[in-house]
Amino acid sequence: MKVYKVFKLNGIIYAKLQITYLRRWLYMLDINFNQIIEMIEKRKNNAYRKVNEEMILLYLEVGKFLYELKENSNYGDKITTKASDFMKNNYPNIKGFTKRNIERMIQFYSTYKDDEIATPLVTQLSWTNNLLILSGAKTKEERHFYLKLSIKNNYSKRELDRQISSAYYERYMLSDGNQLPTVNKTVDEDDYPNTRILDTYSLEFLDLPNEFSEKDFKNAIIKNLKDFILEVGKDFTFIGDEYRVQVGNHDFFIDLLFYNRELSCLVAFELKLGEFKAEYLGKMNLYLEALDRDVKKEQENPSVGVILCSSKDEDVVEYSISKNMSQTMISEYKLKLIDKKLLETKLKEMKNLIDNTNE
Repeated sequence: MKVYKVFKLNGIIYAKLQITYLRRWLYMLDINFNQIIEMIEKRKNNAYRKVNEEMILLYLEVGKFLYELKENSNYGDKITTKASDFMKNNYPNIKGFTKRNIERMIQFYSTYKDDEIATPLVTQLSWTNNLLILSGAKTKEERHFYLKLSIKNNYSKRELDRQISSAYYERYMLSDGNQLPTVNKTVDEDDYPNTRILDTYSLEFLDLPNEFSEKDFKNAIIKNLKDFILEVGKDFTFIGDEYRVQVGNHDFFIDLLFYNRELSCLVAFELKLGEFKAEYLGKMNLYLEALDRDVKKEQENPSVGVILCSSKDEDVVEYSISKNMSQTMISEYKLKLIDKKLLETKLKEMKNLIDNTNE
């Protein structure tokens, strides 16, 4: 540290520092020690993941042991009671070995014992989320879907439970044609489900009255933005509502504007209370052109539009977009949870149709 001037006053020696060096010295005292907290949190999270992985592997191991014992002995279903009583009487401090949980361990192992894809996935989820998938998914494909989706989006128990309850898997698979060919996908769908514009969105969480306006609709979404993003996909980031774009001397306002990190593009949502009308498409195309010319960055993909209506006539939609290269998708919204059994039936019919076509 350099001294600019030394002087004596009232018998006390003072040192006047050069202002540049003084600032550097003060800066050194103002080090951001929050980085230490970040290091601690990172290691804590790594430790938690490792502990969770070992616990899931333990439950698989115990499940295998009891499953084989059950299959090769005369105990049958009594084996769970005997195992639970043994743990309770001899090791009361070890938690998690109730009769019900031991039954789940056996079911957990029997479900995944021959599933090479699922085995490395289940260790990345909590036991609670694994149980939600185990009880809520009926097929191997559905289990794989929710395992991968949960890992990708880091779902909490509430979020995963909501996705399963709203038949997200069925709605996702039934939206197979709702793809955007010009958008470069950054994630392999064999690894994790890609962002997909769904044919039908379930917006039961908005809790709207029987009669409401488009403004009420928009405000309800903004109020419940976290749940809306859970429904449309966690890669969506909200930019704003009533987003202004200017074309010539006219101002236009987009209901909701998002950015999707996975698709690397802007996504404009237009909210309509009634059935889809062909003229909606022209207005959305104008919005997308304005976004691409004036807002989109050079490295980003072309903007995407979603017209969200209460219903749509598939023939009108097909005629409207058949010769149109628009990046716009037409989707329905439902304000109540959709009957999962109905969607399961539709999905089964679609798969049968595909299988018959390929024969």
